[in-house]
Amino acid sequence: MKEKLVRDKIPDIIRENGETPNVRIAGPDELDVLLREKIVEEANEFLFSGDTEELVDIQEAIDALLELRKADPALIEIVRHSKLLARGGFTKGYVLISDMEEE
Repeated sequence: MKEKLVRDKIPDIIRENGETPNVRIAGPDELDVLLREKIVEEANEFLFSGDTEELVDIQEAIDALLELRKADPALIEIVRHSKLLARGGFTKGYVLISDMEEE
């Protein structure tokens, strides 16, 4: 049996189409893992499709994970800004070239 995390209104949409969804509600610890898996799933979809709409799904999953973990948005922004100042962003497009194989 395959399970995957879906958006909150998907069961209602399935019901509106005359079908009966087989769903359950994940507990907080499981939801944390499922949200991380969803981020990877959506990131892979974005990697292969290049569709900007996939970024919306990634952001939605990230926001849900931050809320689940009760992460302070102001603190997240401080850490983001601190990393930006210390290491820069990704806007210049630098690609590091290395002779070493990844392990």
